[in-house]
Amino acid sequence: MTSARDALRREMRARRRALPAPVRIAAAEPLADRLLALPFAPRSGFVAGYWSMDGEIALHAWQVRLPGDVRYCLPVLHEDGTLRFAPWTPGAPLTSNRFGIPEPEVPADALLPPSALGLAVVPLVAFDARGHRLGMGGGWYDRSFAFRVAQSGPPRLVGAGFAVQQADAIAAEPWDIPLDAVCTESDTFLVTA
Repeated sequence: MTSARDALRREMRARRRALPAPVRIAAAEPLADRLLALPFAPRSGFVAGYWSMDGEIALHAWQVRLPGDVRYCLPVLHEDGTLRFAPWTPGAPLTSNRFGIPEPEVPADALLPPSALGLAVVPLVAFDARGHRLGMGGGWYDRSFAFRVAQSGPPRLVGAGFAVQQADAIAAEPWDIPLDAVCTESDTFLVTA
């Protein structure tokens, strides 16, 4: 990682954490509106979200408003350094992974590969209007969706964050997987190729 990316990551995490709790909580509803209005929002199948941590924008309002034929999934760390996804509903058992992030407590054969999703809403630390995303630096999402470099179909990848996390430009690294859109509480950025 470059020092510029590290500095941007520190700055944007501080911005996100500085938002008062009522502001972060209130942002969930307009974010849900934007995610549900995406032109490629699935009407059936599997979608993935994330468990918000470290001041990340929450997805609970989106999860409860998904169409009835859409199953919500959470990521699960896999031993090969990528993510798998487990269907999850509020109240279902969770366990903490090695980073302290809650994951569904399900058998391995219940996990879905990333290619089984119609849409994945991914967390971010920073983004730009061109669909470049800066994450926490572990590369989990980039490795998991690397197969998208050779194909343009599903799953669609949408970054979710607060408007204060927008950067002028993020230089893409060769391993970065671009997003199809970014949604905040106040804007939607659709990325065109």
